[in-house]
Amino acid sequence: MTIKLLAIGKTDHKELHALIDEYTKRLGFYVKFKLEIIPDIKNSKNLSETQQKLKEGELILGKLKATDVLILLDENGKQFDSVGFSNYLQKHMNSGIKQLVFVIGGPYGFSEDVYKKANGKVSLSKMTFSHQMIRLFVIEQLYRGFTILRNEPYHHR
Repeated sequence: MTIKLLAIGKTDHKELHALIDEYTKRLGFYVKFKLEIIPDIKNSKNLSETQQKLKEGELILGKLKATDVLILLDENGKQFDSVGFSNYLQKHMNSGIKQLVFVIGGPYGFSEDVYKKANGKVSLSKMTFSHQMIRLFVIEQLYRGFTILRNEPYHHR
């Protein structure tokens, strides 16, 4: 199985880039992982929230294959502790899917078309985080999930 993380917009902070690169490298020992950045919508200041979500939604849906399992990172999604999230990953691996795609939307969330295509929603917290920080948190939690599945000492129970 491959895990892909789709995110809207670039990361400006080199410190975040370094941490994202570190956890991406660590995660690569357990699973094929890809981080794909969808560029920010040009002239988004001239668009309504709905128009921006529609344009971002088209870009997101254009990055998916028909067989992908799409999981939205959404504030109204299911919340897990780290062990529960590792079990969630294991269930997807056991199901035989080729690619599990997590998506971090733009500043206004997702279009209705993206919600309709989604196979699930996960929330990392009820708090709001920057889109740049969420990338690091997701990749670190994926890494943590795989270390839990392998009974490695990274996660303390």
